[in-house]
Amino acid sequence: MIELHENQSIIHPDISNPDRPNEKLKRELKSRHITMIAIGGIIGPGLLVGSGTALAYAGPAGALIAFSATGIIVFFVMQSLGEISTTIPVSGAFIDFAGRFCDPALSFALGWIYWYLWITILANEYNAISIVIMYWTQIIPQWAWIILWWFIFLLLSLVGVLVYGEIEFWLSLMKILAILIYFVLAILIDLGVIGSNYIGLQFWKNPGSFADGIHGVAKVFVIAGSLYSGVEMVGVTAGECQNPQRAVPRAIKQVFWRIVVFYLGTIFFIGLLIPYNSPHLLSAQSKTAVSPLTISLQNAGIRLAAHMINGLIVLSVISAGMSSIYITSRTVCYLGQTRRAPKFLGTTSKHGVPWCAILFSNFFACICFINQSAGGVGTAFTYLINLSGVSTFIVWAVICVTHIQFRRGLKAQGVNVNELPFRALWYPYGAYFGLGSNIFLIFFQGYTSMIPPFDIANFVVSYILIPVFLLLFFIYKFWRKTQWVKPSQMDIRTGRRLLNEDKIEKENTNLWSRIRAIIC
Repeated sequence: MIELHENQSIIHPDISNPDRPNEKLKRELKSRHITMIAIGGIIGPGLLVGSGTALAYAGPAGALIAFSATGIIVFFVMQSLGEISTTIPVSGAFIDFAGRFCDPALSFALGWIYWYLWITILANEYNAISIVIMYWTQIIPQWAWIILWWFIFLLLSLVGVLVYGEIEFWLSLMKILAILIYFVLAILIDLGVIGSNYIGLQFWKNPGSFADGIHGVAKVFVIAGSLYSGVEMVGVTAGECQNPQRAVPRAIKQVFWRIVVFYLGTIFFIGLLIPYNSPHLLSAQSKTAVSPLTISLQNAGIRLAAHMINGLIVLSVISAGMSSIYITSRTVCYLGQTRRAPKFLGTTSKHGVPWCAILFSNFFACICFINQSAGGVGTAFTYLINLSGVSTFIVWAVICVTHIQFRRGLKAQGVNVNELPFRALWYPYGAYFGLGSNIFLIFFQGYTSMIPPFDIANFVVSYILIPVFLLLFFIYKFWRKTQWVKPSQMDIRTGRRLLNEDKIEKENTNLWSRIRAIIC
């Protein structure tokens, strides 16, 4: 057993490997920043607007089933990611691990798929904020709002990582408090304390709890995958964290429960207050759209509260947008530093800001302008969600594969797993369950497009990234002549940190501490 003091680490620089990145990013994020970035970055317009799509597709019960099932998968993916990221906290995170433990070609394919995933999420944020702002006014065209927020996000992203972490912390806290306030209002509205009528479970009976049976649930899986995407950003932020051995395990343990509370809570309450066949819900046939939170408050006659929620949704897009640019820029920066992308993308300023990668990523987020084409806002939003959803399942599946390979490498090189600062729960069953479930969802999420009449457009959107991922893998593999890494030859030393567990401060486990951990 190797014993280290709390702030010491074992780092074995691999100078001979040209694929190892030069660590130029600053380790300035604190534990509270990591935790809030992880939860705040995924509570944004995607959830606050996209939850309406889930309700319209599957009904309240169907949406809850899809989000709950996906949440279980998220739990095991996070366990796998936490074990490796805490032991080896590097900027490339699971993209780096895929190259170390599996095949450099897998790292190349995963890196670009993950970058594209967050580009589509960022485009969703631009699309969503333009939709929500137009609740107030139709005078300024939608494309103008997108351009305005494009520049705002860019300026906020060019500050140092510590400033970004501080801004994200407070914005995320405001979003959490806003959702909790909405939960209280939703309970009062449902009981008839606010509004004219007692609602109860009325909309679960008429029009019903399921909108389209198993087909509706299948459609929501891809929405859930896209809206849950972001939990894995804990691994990316570990490379810029001051103390990843404490911050990452804490964030992983807390983020899962926060997601369960806020995501399932949001789906549950809007299902109580809005029928799934409401013409106001965002769907592929709609020409305009508003948040289901705003709809439910407006239906109860709370005009002022509806404006406040809409304002907080606008505020939340700043947080979610900054997180999206953070992940895309750090991902492509790593690819540039490891020669898996143009070298200039790995450039950082003297303050550790990857400014080239930020500009590059934000430029490609302009795909959001497809919402100006025929079909309306609903069609654009649906296509973007589907593209990002299937890539989420691919990324999560690869994370589970790298974890399985990592454990094989530890065993082959005689490393005791008890030395790890964080160990995945229920390994190997959890890792294999996560892998199998994600592979299943990769193919299951688009099967409704094959039900007669065959929908070629939705079929392509649902499955196009699978051959693209395989093509990226094999092109790089044959170009660079890479080999699958043997367990005995894995690089499990570079950036590795092992802690003396006796010196880790034990966290308070009383009831109030647990409640406070879920909230903030």
